[in-house]
Amino acid sequence: MLSAMPRPESPPGQARSPYGLKKSPYASHARLLGMLPSEGNGRRVLDLGCASGYVAAILAGRGFDVVGVDRAGAVAGVPPFTFVAADLDAGLPPLDGRFDVIVMADLLEHLRDPLAFLRATRGLLAPGGVVLASLPNSGHVYFRLVILSGRFPAHDRGLFDRTHVHFFTLASWRELFAGAGLAFGRLEPTGVPVGLAFPRLEGTAAVHFAEWFSYALAGMWKRLFAYQFVVTARPREDA
Repeated sequence: MLSAMPRPESPPGQARSPYGLKKSPYASHARLLGMLPSEGNGRRVLDLGCASGYVAAILAGRGFDVVGVDRAGAVAGVPPFTFVAADLDAGLPPLDGRFDVIVMADLLEHLRDPLAFLRATRGLLAPGGVVLASLPNSGHVYFRLVILSGRFPAHDRGLFDRTHVHFFTLASWRELFAGAGLAFGRLEPTGVPVGLAFPRLEGTAAVHFAEWFSYALAGMWKRLFAYQFVVTARPREDA
């Protein structure tokens, strides 16, 4: 079910995204997909920041009615879902109807005004709908130690992704969602995707153990050892 969809070639002049499906069972994509039913039965899903469509395609294969939104050229060919080209930093594009699930996987930290974006997104939820998001943890022990050493590197992906505009801990993520009138429900930590850091060793017993151990630590102390948080959020009744 979690086999990676082939990443499409980028159009001429557009850099290929460094992001793809995280195949580890302890990483954010597996945790996120595990929060949704195995049969969509036509329920509407909006995948904001869908990249090349690796999550959207899996959900479409489960029978969800999926709309994916990302920049023009993010998805090549004919995807098995409806694709809308838009720069989400400029706000939400016109979309028809409301959605049972709104997915935001590794998106909000890249936006200049995530609070305004979340507020606008809240209005697209159908009655009983849920936001499902994966959120990096800037309180992770690795992040803290690097900052303590006096460095702030710029990486192609990960906690120090050079395209991150904001850096949140669990407490500040809660505050952001609360400011948009959304309250956290289910929250799961993820482990470090070690296989992505050491691709030549991906799939080995050593990497599997390291990812399991990282996930186990995250379960014991989320604020310090969770690499990301995968959360559900619903509109607050008092908002």
